[in-house]
Amino acid sequence: MRFERKRFAVALALVLGMLAPGLSRAGESTAPNRFDTVVIDAGHGGDDEGARGVGGLLEKELVLDVAFRLAKRLAGNGLQVVLTRRDDSFVPLEERTSIANDARADLFVSIHGNASHDTKVRGIETFFLALSASDDHAGQVAQRENQAFRIADAPAKRSDDPLVAIIGDLITNEHMEESNEFARLAQLELAGDPQVARGVKQAPFVVLEGVQMPAALVEIGFLTNRLDEQSLRGGEERDRIVEALVRASLEFGRRYDARRGVGSR
Repeated sequence: MRFERKRFAVALALVLGMLAPGLSRAGESTAPNRFDTVVIDAGHGGDDEGARGVGGLLEKELVLDVAFRLAKRLAGNGLQVVLTRRDDSFVPLEERTSIANDARADLFVSIHGNASHDTKVRGIETFFLALSASDDHAGQVAQRENQAFRIADAPAKRSDDPLVAIIGDLITNEHMEESNEFARLAQLELAGDPQVARGVKQAPFVVLEGVQMPAALVEIGFLTNRLDEQSLRGGEERDRIVEALVRASLEFGRRYDARRGVGSR
């Protein structure tokens, strides 16, 4: 019993250290962490093509190009950028998570193209992690995006150790509010035509589960809709999406730093 109490105290101290920026392990003041690193996750890749457009546009190719464009623009604004995928290859879920966490990034943005049985549905929507979907459509999107990982990898399992589970929940909850904030900033910038803006939603995306930072998944348009696919084929719409995500990222970074008492660059 004494060992378990000590073990819990040590673990809790580690978590509190994560939740309280500006404190070292000894409790001494240190320079707070500045927003400076973004991970960009291009969905799918390799044998996993993702959605296929009505005119043949492949999600895996679209999102990789957008990821490269976004990385270039963010780097041009002084941020460090890490890509989980740099070519047409499939990157397993665990590797994507490890890349993000090893980079100690401040934001994780996963880019995808949407699909629907209803070819009239179009527009952009942004998601952040939740244990259950905010609506039926969100649940269907998460199920589709998760499918590739559940084929290539074993489904994520919750630890049998209750202490590890508690720590994981604390970390997830700490980042959920900021994930919501970024998702809303991104959706606001991305919305474009208000008639097809689909808003911010929540769903259990496995690619967002393991990252230890604010995280969002952006569906940049429905490839199954002829108008969306046509616009996404061109560089103009891709650049518009990138510029919107850059603005959202920089504003999120400004707020992130302000909360941690970090002055402007």
